Amino acid sequence: MSGLDIFALVVLVILVIMVVAIWVFLSMMPGKIAKKRQHPQAEAITVCGWLGGLTLGILWPVAFVWAYTKPRDVLSSAPAGEGGQETPSTNVAELTNRIEALEGALRTAPSHSGGSKS
Repeated sequence: MSGLDIFALVVLVILVIMVVAIWVFLSMMPGKIAKKRQHPQAEAITVCGWLGGLTLGILWPVAFVWAYTKPRDVLSSAPAGEGGQETPSTNVAELTNRIEALEGALRTAPSHSGGSKS
């Protein structure tokens, strides 16, 4: 083997290593994005990203878009104020308190006993 053949072999090995590294990076990217954004289905997005890598990119765009979307109907399990969302029971309790306060204010307000204006 001449020096040129050895150089070509080294370049070929480096290219193969780079292609594998890029493939691994692209397969991991949707899962990492979903975990960073605290997506509720981050594990499923990770699997979809790896399957996209195995199928040479067929599912990869789906995983990437899925990682950037957040379901609208997911309720937070955190107490009100911590997660930015309130649970329905705290909403009902708050509304009940507001209604009672308004009714109390109406009871103590002076009543207008005048006739109707025509």
